Amino acid sequence: MDKRYTDYNSYLRRIFGCRVQKISIDAGLTCPNRDGRIETGGCIYCNARGSGTGAFAKGISVYEQVVRNQSLMAKRYNAKKYIAYFQSFSNTYAPVSVLKKLYDEATSVPGVVGLSIGTRPDCIDEAIVDLLESYTDRFLIWVEYGLQTMHDHTLKRINRGHDFECFKRAVALTRNRGIKICVHLILGLPGETRQMMLDTAGAISRMGIDGVKLHLLYVVKGTVLEALYLQGDYRCLEQQEYVDIVCDVLELLPREMVIQRLTGDPHPEELVDPLWSLQKSRTFSLIQETLVKRNTWQGKSLSCCLS
Repeated sequence: MDKRYTDYNSYLRRIFGCRVQKISIDAGLTCPNRDGRIETGGCIYCNARGSGTGAFAKGISVYEQVVRNQSLMAKRYNAKKYIAYFQSFSNTYAPVSVLKKLYDEATSVPGVVGLSIGTRPDCIDEAIVDLLESYTDRFLIWVEYGLQTMHDHTLKRINRGHDFECFKRAVALTRNRGIKICVHLILGLPGETRQMMLDTAGAISRMGIDGVKLHLLYVVKGTVLEALYLQGDYRCLEQQEYVDIVCDVLELLPREMVIQRLTGDPHPEELVDPLWSLQKSRTFSLIQETLVKRNTWQGKSLSCCLS
């Protein structure tokens, strides 16, 4: 096999027959872990910027964000079609009428063939799932739930504001509605052992999840995690250490599960540590090299159990 895991770009090419590129959108939404409904400080690794671009605050509409990035993606990747990715903070955390306006604005741009909605499992309900389902006859729809870990004591430690049961309820509510489900997992959370990370991967593999994003926990300026790091109370994973855990996790995930991400994209000006996290291409290469060296692949452990 060429790639030893089911990568996202190949998955999209099989569906649409061409290069499809995600366009990140900042819709100006917030998070219940920041606006006071649950907490005000957010998760310990997240700063006030979150994963946002700040585009909405600059007065750039959702429609314009998509249009501007289309031309860039076409030149850089020869992309022909696009997925509108609502990335910043919690993109189901608003009244349904507001969400519909945002999603309609993104899907009205020619060339957009899908939506990917990043959110939290405690920001979903029947009405929002109904709204997402209403697009499935015309667009590829993914909802991305930030879980990070199955371990409730870790979720509490990172100030996540929900538990694993909440995630399971969100998955049950979303399943069988024509909506693809992606889960975000963070490797290297404070206090987590390798076995704990693998236990989370194993739990996800049994839930019928369609895709996964794996993230390295890196330290960002202006976060609680930065304070822990500077006090010597948190150690970042080394590059090969992270690579080895990723390969272990891949072995536990069903082959049909789409691997949407293998590591994160820190903003260089915000990054404290590890500096190797900026070497994304090198990390990808090491993952592939390690899979080959170990003669392993996505789902190998599952196939061994079935044989």
